Amino acid sequence: MFVPHTFGVALLMTVLSTVCWGSFANTMKFTRNYRFELYYWDYAIGIVLIALALAYTMGSLGGGPQSFMANLHSTTWANLGWAALAGFIFNIANALLIAGIGLVGLAVAYPISIGIALVEGVVLSYAIQPKGSAGLLGAGVAFALVAVILIGKAYGQLQAPGRAPSRKGVIVCVISGLLMGTWAPFVTKAMTAARPLTPYTVAVAFTIASFVCCFVFLIWLMKKPLAGEPIGFEGYRAAPASYHLLGVAGGVIWGIGTVFNLVAASLVGVAISYAIGQASPMVAALWGVFAWHEFRGSSAKAKAYLAGMFAAYLLALLLIARAYQGG
Repeated sequence: MFVPHTFGVALLMTVLSTVCWGSFANTMKFTRNYRFELYYWDYAIGIVLIALALAYTMGSLGGGPQSFMANLHSTTWANLGWAALAGFIFNIANALLIAGIGLVGLAVAYPISIGIALVEGVVLSYAIQPKGSAGLLGAGVAFALVAVILIGKAYGQLQAPGRAPSRKGVIVCVISGLLMGTWAPFVTKAMTAARPLTPYTVAVAFTIASFVCCFVFLIWLMKKPLAGEPIGFEGYRAAPASYHLLGVAGGVIWGIGTVFNLVAASLVGVAISYAIGQASPMVAALWGVFAWHEFRGSSAKAKAYLAGMFAAYLLALLLIARAYQGG
């Protein structure tokens, strides 16, 4: 099984996970006029496929008791259950986040959901697995939260005047954030209990549970959507093959980021790895600025918020990195 043996390698893996988490949504932007509920089915397939592929390659490297299949047979059902519960909860939170963006826009959805998840997930994970300096980690999380708020301020400058977020949209984002912040502690439990799971086994249980969740929560959203009319699978079957490939690609990108984040956590702890991974809004903002030109013609105030966000995130990453070395 491949695991990082130096902090530098672990840090690189967490940064790559951040890039993946902040980039996967680009695939959805190419599926124009395609409902996110339909895109999500292929996305869910993609995260399972990449988790299995990495488990049978990187997770089985060298064999031994820590290889994927050996770990799967030696662990407990309870640990598999913790990882599966994390995946089930994540899937609901992620679907709600995407729905929330459609209801209130990035300016409101991302700061509320990711901000709540960042603080909640790091605090709960650190309580279960206290690796690193609590003071430095707390300072890093604080600056990351400031950066998320600044992203919201920057996007807010792009909103049409007088456009107020809907009450339902704000509630959806709050619920998404509260749920998004709870999956990391369950993963921590699965990786630190007796006969623990390896990161690769966690990823497989996590993603399979996420896919199973779609048959419950996603079908419910299709019948009772938060926005738009109810839909069936007719649109999914009629969609071009390129849309299905884009959905799977989005899942593969997100899945690589998740596995890398979990593998890095085996050295630095889930709290630190998760905190760095939650810098993904910074990556999403970079795509928005340079690929999708979302800030073309924006005001100087919006650009100042954007610059402040990048500075805050970079400082957060430095503090979180120091948190491991200071622990």
